[in-house]
Amino acid sequence: MNHITTVAIVGLGSRGKDAYAQALKAMPDKARITAIADTDPAKVREVAQAFSVPVDRCFDSAEALLAQDKLADVLIICTQDRPHVPHAIPALEKGYDILMEKPISPDLQQCRALLETAHRTGRKVVVCHVLRYSPFYRRIKAVLDGGVLGELQAIQGIENVTYWHQVHSFVRGNWRNSETTSPMFLAKCCHDMDLMVWLTGRNCVKVSSFGSLGHFTPDHAPKGAAKRCLDGCHAKANCPYDAEKIYITNPQTGIAHGKDDWPCNILALYPTMETIRQAIETGPYGRCVYFCDNNVVDHQVVNLEMEGGLTVNFTMCAFTADGGRTTKSMGTHGSMIADMSRNTIEVRPFDGEITLYDFNLKKERMTGHAGGDTVLMEEFLDYIQGKTPDGITSLDASMESHFICMAAEESRVHGGMCVEMEQIRKA
Repeated sequence: MNHITTVAIVGLGSRGKDAYAQALKAMPDKARITAIADTDPAKVREVAQAFSVPVDRCFDSAEALLAQDKLADVLIICTQDRPHVPHAIPALEKGYDILMEKPISPDLQQCRALLETAHRTGRKVVVCHVLRYSPFYRRIKAVLDGGVLGELQAIQGIENVTYWHQVHSFVRGNWRNSETTSPMFLAKCCHDMDLMVWLTGRNCVKVSSFGSLGHFTPDHAPKGAAKRCLDGCHAKANCPYDAEKIYITNPQTGIAHGKDDWPCNILALYPTMETIRQAIETGPYGRCVYFCDNNVVDHQVVNLEMEGGLTVNFTMCAFTADGGRTTKSMGTHGSMIADMSRNTIEVRPFDGEITLYDFNLKKERMTGHAGGDTVLMEEFLDYIQGKTPDGITSLDASMESHFICMAAEESRVHGGMCVEMEQIRKA
């Protein structure tokens, strides 16, 4: 019989409560939640009741939980970006293995300190680069490794952030300001940079980047805009970023259409018409997008030169109607287009038949990030229990994606200058 891994979770937001806790619930033969912490007592009560966590194992902060003797085999860290390392280092010293939400930290020295502590204590740290675990991206990896495209020469990728996701998370929401969280490319696209390293099997040599906060500033506010969407805004009718449209009337995201999961469940623990309207009236998600304290970019392009001369061009952009990632891989014998929004991969050899892969996530009963959330949790628990899954995103492996993102931000703020990766790795 497998050992039942005991788990403590700090941070019961969308990832901690709705993604990882629910994934664990589906794996009762592998893991059990035994301690939780969050600053919101309502979230603590909900998770405690759902997972039968004793009152004396429920805490109002990560610090309070970490002040106790070790309470579980594993600590899942889903707090905000900047406390990740301050929470992780004492946890490692107490003997926890760790599953950490990305990014590790926007501070390179913090990343290095965590790596040193993990090596010294001999504990395991896995970073949640969930896309690497999805059947979708694993098929891309298999095609590239299989050689049907010949020698890979170039990759072109785009992350369609989606207009309403941008304003929810990066204008009104928790990741709006790099001074309190992370630069947007690190927060959003360390996923993608991890993929580029893993899919190609190559490290990055040079980086250049351009990008800016091009639209969500007071200078771009339409005539008659109010500071809050429900405060008599005269620009409301023609504004796609209106909070009432996004959280109430939008068929994809609005509570009026029964959409009580993300993003509405960020505004209210139990989304209803009443609780969502109240949140818009009084909370941060009802602010005008042109009058927030945001400073992160809303579009950015990053160019990578990988080992062996392979080039990568990657664009992240807020101004898209739909979400998902699209990646085109180009080799000497063929090309491949992978469209995550449609869950399809088309492989086109130059002198052979086209192969189309179509992923049905509902049929496979997988959720989150093209199925990656489910597989990540399964393989993390296997790793903790002594197995060695291929492609596990260890702390050492994750560092390369962070190096790239930090180099991209350095290039961007210095007008697109070329950054040698060795400068970042040795900084």
